[in-house]
Amino acid sequence: MRVDGEVVGAIGPGLCVLLGIARGDSETERFAGKIARLRIFPDAEGRFDRSLLDTGGAALVVSQFTLLADTGKGNRPGFSEAAPPEEAEPLYERFCADLETLGVPVARGVFGASMAVELVNDGPVTIILEG
Repeated sequence: MRVDGEVVGAIGPGLCVLLGIARGDSETERFAGKIARLRIFPDAEGRFDRSLLDTGGAALVVSQFTLLADTGKGNRPGFSEAAPPEEAEPLYERFCADLETLGVPVARGVFGASMAVELVNDGPVTIILEG
């Protein structure tokens, strides 16, 4: 991941976590645990049976308020459901810290910056967790 051409975060095998934080969100520990333990990596037989913790994978965590876009009216998305930066940034940092506490190496983006994210989606597997 790059900001102004400079690499600010990179991982090897693992997950790219696009984290959207909505107004009123407060839970980070449960989601960090779910992501760390989500069995989405193949075992020797090719079945989804291994987690980040099992594989020693890392997480590249990108704050992504645009996931909360409301596209119900017109052609311009609205972002009123996204938490304001002063609420979202501490939750983003806490989520990353919760993953690290569980033993997952974490690379962070720069909160609020325009980032160029490069991704090799091996699988591909894309899962949305909400709650």
